[in-house]
Amino acid sequence: MLIAGAGRTDITPPVGIAHAGWGAAAHECAEGVDMPFYCTALYLAGDETQALIIDLDITGVVEPLDSRIRQAVSDATAVPVDHIRISSTHTHSAPVFGGPWLVKGVELLEQYHDGLPEKAASAAAAARDNAKPVVTGAATGACGINVNRRPADSSGRLFTGRNWDGYVDPEVLVIGFDDVSGKPIATILQYACHPTALGPANRLLSPDYPGHARRTVENNIDGLCIFLQGSAGNQGPVHGFVGDVEVARRQGKMLGLEAASVRMKIDPVPREERLVEIVPSGADLGMYEDVPVGKVDDSLRVVNRYVDLPTGDFPTEEEARCVLEEKLRDLSVARQGGDESSIKAAVMSAKRASFTVTNARAAAKGWLRLWVQAMRVGGTILIGLPVEPFAEFAGEMKRLSPALLTGFAGYSNGLYGYMPTAAAYEEGGYEVGNTPLRAGAGEEALRACVDAAHEVWEGE
Repeated sequence: MLIAGAGRTDITPPVGIAHAGWGAAAHECAEGVDMPFYCTALYLAGDETQALIIDLDITGVVEPLDSRIRQAVSDATAVPVDHIRISSTHTHSAPVFGGPWLVKGVELLEQYHDGLPEKAASAAAAARDNAKPVVTGAATGACGINVNRRPADSSGRLFTGRNWDGYVDPEVLVIGFDDVSGKPIATILQYACHPTALGPANRLLSPDYPGHARRTVENNIDGLCIFLQGSAGNQGPVHGFVGDVEVARRQGKMLGLEAASVRMKIDPVPREERLVEIVPSGADLGMYEDVPVGKVDDSLRVVNRYVDLPTGDFPTEEEARCVLEEKLRDLSVARQGGDESSIKAAVMSAKRASFTVTNARAAAKGWLRLWVQAMRVGGTILIGLPVEPFAEFAGEMKRLSPALLTGFAGYSNGLYGYMPTAAAYEEGGYEVGNTPLRAGAGEEALRACVDAAHEVWEGE
C-alpha cells in the first residue's frame, strides 16, 4: 500500500534582500512581495521504500546548500539522502545566490540561505507525520502559456524571445494523491516554462507563475500542490520580461485551471461500468454503477545513476576570475557615475563574466558527473536532473520510456547550467554559451535517463 503526506513551510525572503538576477536590472534590492514563497514537501512510502519530493520557490539549489538541505531533511525523516528530490521552481524573481555584481542586500542572503535547511526539514517532517494510505493516478493536459524562446533576428542573431516555429512542449503532467475516502491529499503539477514572466523592471519578490498556478490548483482541488519545473531550457513564457505581476498571475491561473481540470478527471481506481437497471420515467433512464476492478498501482521505487559527461573548452578558473575582477571594477565606476544605461551594461558584463567562472570551475576536470534520479510513483516515472534540459529531450524521454506517462525535468538535486541539444550548439545562442557541457553531452545524459527509467520501472 502506498502512503503519502504533504507539508509546507513559508520561505518568503525579507524585503531588502539582494534581488536583481537580471543583467538589465537597474535596482539591486527587493522592494516588496507579490505573494508568499513556499517549501512544499511530499512524503511517499511503500512496502520497502521511502522517498521525498521537495519543491522550493527559489532560482536553484546549488552546492553546498543542496547537501545541507538534503542532510537536514534526511535527519528529520529518516529518508535516505539519495531518495530525496530537491527541486526549485526556478523563479527569476527570487533572491540571487550572492552574485558578485551585487553590493546592496547581500548581507541578508547568507542568513536567508542558512535558514532554508531547517525550514525544508520542517516541511518534510510535517509531510511524513501527515502521511496516510492513498491511491494515486496521473493524466495530462495542455497549456499554451509557453513558447520556444530561441528566435533569431533578421541578421540571424539568436536572442531570448518568441520562436513560434521552434520546438515547444505544452504538456501539463498531473499526478493526484487521494486518501481512501477520495479526499485529495496532494497534487503534483509539472510544466516546462521559464518563470520569467517578470523581468528586469520587476522589483517584487515573486514565485512568478508557478506560485499562482499552485494556488489555483489548491483553491479548486484541496490538498497541497507541488510544482515541478520541467525541461524548460529553451521554453519561455509567451508574455515575459515585464514588470507587471498581473501578467504572472494570469499565466499562473491559466496553467492552474488546466491542471485542476485534469486533476478532477483522474480516478486512480480502475473501474468497470455496469448497467444496474432501467427505470421507467418520462424516458427510460439507465442507472449505472462504476465498480472497481483490478489492482490499484501502488508502486514506489527510486533509482539513482551517475553519468560522466564531456565538458567544453574554458579558460582556467583563475583566468576567468581575473576577467570578472576587471568587469567588477568597471561596474563600480559606472555606479559612481550614476548613469542607468551604463550601470545596466556593466552589470550585464559582470554577470556574464561570473557565469564563465562558474562554468570554468565545473569543466575543470574535462568531465562533469551528472546525477540522474528516477522515481516510479504508481504508473508514472519522474526523472530529475541537475541541469536545464532543452524540451526536445523530454519528448524523446516520453517516447522511449516504458511508462505510459513520464515526467522529465531539470532543476533538481543541484544546477549546473543548460543542457542543449547537439543541434543547438551549431546554432549558438545564450544557452549554448552558458553551460559547462560539450555538444553531444545531452544525448549521452538522455541514454542514462532511459536506462534508469527501465530499471525503476522493472524493479531490477
